[in-house]
Amino acid sequence: MNSQLKRPALGLLAFVLLAGAGYVAWQKWQAAAKPESDAEKPLAQASADTIHFPENAPQLTFLQIKPVEEYPEPLVEPLNGRITYDDNRTARVFSPINGRVLKIAADAGRGVKAGEELLTLDSPDYAQAAADYAKANADLLHKQSAVERARGLLANNGISTKDAEAAEADFQQAVAEDKRAEARLHNLQNSMSLTNGRFVLRAPISGIISERQVNAGSEVRSDASNPLFVITDPARLWVQIDLPERYLDKVRVGQTVSIEVDAYPGVSFQGRVAVIGEALDPVTRRIQVRAEIQDATHRLKPEMFARVTPVADKHANMPRVPNAALFTQGLHSYVFVEQSPGVLQRRQVVLGLQGHDYSYVKEGLQAGERVVTTGALLLNSELAGNN
Repeated sequence: MNSQLKRPALGLLAFVLLAGAGYVAWQKWQAAAKPESDAEKPLAQASADTIHFPENAPQLTFLQIKPVEEYPEPLVEPLNGRITYDDNRTARVFSPINGRVLKIAADAGRGVKAGEELLTLDSPDYAQAAADYAKANADLLHKQSAVERARGLLANNGISTKDAEAAEADFQQAVAEDKRAEARLHNLQNSMSLTNGRFVLRAPISGIISERQVNAGSEVRSDASNPLFVITDPARLWVQIDLPERYLDKVRVGQTVSIEVDAYPGVSFQGRVAVIGEALDPVTRRIQVRAEIQDATHRLKPEMFARVTPVADKHANMPRVPNAALFTQGLHSYVFVEQSPGVLQRRQVVLGLQGHDYSYVKEGLQAGERVVTTGALLLNSELAGNN
């Protein structure tokens, strides 16, 4: 069977399974409404839009009722995002020389200050750099004497112009080599400090060590692809957003975004758009957008996946309900609102943005009201059957 024939078959199978699940739920609902014995139990009573259940009615066990919460009015449906380090407050520490680790003085999760010891390294590279500098300095002094002698001889026609120019060129090369060797040695001295003939790698900035990828006794290289330590400020993070081309006019620098992650359901973090990319990815048709987050509680972690929702600049909070709480009749949408324990009212609502999981209500619902989030269709069927 080819793929074109498989798709209708799979769709039909999914429809049958959903219909079967709904039928089973309906049967259980009806069974719960029947008396369990010959002693008659009070049944649900319904008016035009309100259904009344007696206290401890078994049908209530099929319902989930939750209070409505308000959220900032979104401009678009949630976008895919990823939490990353704030590179402006993060240092990835590499070893400037090759060597073997003798001692590690810092571990992941620990706070360090700029200049504090990270690890002790035993390496011949520093001695080589010092020797190179001494050699370059001695060569510079020799070439300097030679060029001064050549200049004097040239003034008295003691040597040819060609020989004088060669001596001048040798001197300039010696100057360049001396500067290179001095800069190399100075770089190592700034990165490391000599202690009993060994070298100490120190933290370049203050922060928290979020990653450590080195062990005592291991060999490290100056050209390693992975840093030995990552030092960062965990309270300041970035979120990288994949913005579809069609939403480009909805986002601007400085705009507020609402950020949600799976680790904290129902919790929203606030951030601001810092950078909007200048180029569109020709394959994904997405634009990279970067937002900045401040999280003093350190709950957000780099590499978390996030759902990012841009909100209007002058936004008003709107009630948000899960899509499972909604059902339609004709052209209108409805929810069931709990008036009192066991008393549920069907109410028409006007919706704003409708996402994959949640919808925002413009009219007909207030924050704090309790709505049926599971079982709304069963309630509507019961209401229709009693009327």
